[in-house]
Amino acid sequence: MLSQIKGLHHVTSMAADAQENNSFFTKTLGLRRVKKTVNFDAPDVYHLYYGDETGAPGSVMTYFPFPHIVKGRRGAGEVAETVFSVPKGSLPYWADRLGNHGVSGLSAHEAFGQKRLRFHGPDGEGFVLSEVEGDSRPAFDGGPVPQAEGVHGFHGVSMRLRDGGAMAELLGFMGYEAQDRQGDVTRFAVKGGNGADVIDLEVLPGAAPARQGAGSVHHVAFAVENRAAQLEVRKALMDTGYNVTPVIDRDYFHAIYFRTSGGVLFEVATNEPGFDRDEDTAHLGEALKLPKQHEHLRGQIERVLTPIVD
Repeated sequence: MLSQIKGLHHVTSMAADAQENNSFFTKTLGLRRVKKTVNFDAPDVYHLYYGDETGAPGSVMTYFPFPHIVKGRRGAGEVAETVFSVPKGSLPYWADRLGNHGVSGLSAHEAFGQKRLRFHGPDGEGFVLSEVEGDSRPAFDGGPVPQAEGVHGFHGVSMRLRDGGAMAELLGFMGYEAQDRQGDVTRFAVKGGNGADVIDLEVLPGAAPARQGAGSVHHVAFAVENRAAQLEVRKALMDTGYNVTPVIDRDYFHAIYFRTSGGVLFEVATNEPGFDRDEDTAHLGEALKLPKQHEHLRGQIERVLTPIVD
């Protein structure tokens, strides 16, 4: 069993409109935009990162807003919900706030002893706010949401699969332990994790397959401390039979990727070097930052990208 993985690093999804996406995460959820850059493989498309004050691993939601992308279809073989941790007793505030902002899909419920609030993002993506007692990670206090009610970061994600056996085995190999089960959902967690350390696995054998598009999670990334730990994880995964990519430099972290048997794309990302490598903390996410291989195209890229109004 691996010991290097401490929880989630980030979750990356797809959207249809950059401005709508930016407004939702910064003005409605009160997160900080910690980086405004572009897709490495499609530099005419933004890559937007939202999180806490510094973009700490376990807090960062990222998006590729593809204009004219088709809407995703929910189903099996995907990350169904991204779950954020909020302070105990804060859900009444959030129910009022999200309702006043016209957010759809609001539904209060309880799971595994936690009070939770479901809602939809602007592209229909599934989100949950979960009251987590004792989460000491500070919420971003520079936005419209008071720090006392703010988002601490991720609590985890929920995955929906037709068959959970192979995924349960993989999660166990990655250091997650089964904690509890309610109906079709089994909860896995990393002991001593980074706070973003819970995976809920829902098994629905008759579910139709998901189709990726706007509102779909593209991949979920797990956090390791550094490149040495990442190489250890890569070797262990490959020795187990997974086809893992070489290490890829993503400027703010190093990444490896592999496709799970259930269809979900996993990434393992380093906590280093962080989002302040090319901007100081006070000005994170303000300027358009380009990967070095695309810097010579800046003029062309800036002409193509629609400016985001903050």
